[in-house]
Amino acid sequence: MKFFVTGVGGQLGHDVMNELIKRGHEGVASDIQEQYSGVEDASEVTKAPYLSLDITDKEAVKRVIESVKPDAVIHCAAWTAVDMAEDDDKIAKVRAINAGGTQNIADVCKKLDCKMTYISTDYVFDGQGTEPWKPDCKDYKPMNVYGQTKLEGELAVSQTLEKYFIVRIAWVFGLNGKNFIKTMLNVGKTHDTVRVVNDQIGTPTYTYDLARLLIDMNETEKYGYYHATNEGGYISWYDFTREIYRQAGYTTKVLPVTTAEYGLSKAARPFNSRLDKSKLVENGFTPLPTWQDALSRYLKEIKV
Repeated sequence: MKFFVTGVGGQLGHDVMNELIKRGHEGVASDIQEQYSGVEDASEVTKAPYLSLDITDKEAVKRVIESVKPDAVIHCAAWTAVDMAEDDDKIAKVRAINAGGTQNIADVCKKLDCKMTYISTDYVFDGQGTEPWKPDCKDYKPMNVYGQTKLEGELAVSQTLEKYFIVRIAWVFGLNGKNFIKTMLNVGKTHDTVRVVNDQIGTPTYTYDLARLLIDMNETEKYGYYHATNEGGYISWYDFTREIYRQAGYTTKVLPVTTAEYGLSKAARPFNSRLDKSKLVENGFTPLPTWQDALSRYLKEIKV
């Protein structure tokens, strides 16, 4: 199969390109930068053709993707700075990327009759309660700009295409860019004690594992909405931090606090990020490994 992947300068796009090329698929990478700007490792990404693309430019999207003629597009590019998305001068740009850019890609996929995978988030829900969100739940109540624009992207895909995978994920970590693990490791080096919220519950997602699942999906026609995070049980950010420090050999003390006590966040955060992943198994896909195992492999990858 021939794939076109957006957002390869980010955590997930990098791993998706690696995985599909390892499997012998043909892949064309893209991001907004003129040249590939992700981690310079011995990966396959840097060997793949790279095309600079601003997904908010409708004509450019049409021209570039039509020239590639992919069998499938895996759309990893997005505005993901949740707090900054709340700034009045950023909202239009966030919407142009997460909703408008996604619509541009969906329109071309429809014309080419190719598959499209859209990466979404638990933020499309209101983050309340304790029940895990089911992938086909339509009780959308985004609590911030990021969640609202990601929902608009979901709707752009589902209302335009029939051959789509909408995959909601949470608490993402990978090699490229910033993530919670890297932040906590840096803080743990310079602080004896850290305060971490214990009333936001979910499960981490390692992009290396997720990438393998996304390629598995694209090798089928089992379209629809899915939830995909690592297995290993639901935890709080406090629990996650304690395990990060335990595996990394840090002695930093972790203090649990409520979201209200912690403060600092401009955008509202979901208390309930539990995602029901049972549909993966029902449709014959292999669940992701446990987050504890994923964390162990990741720490080795970043040489902690």
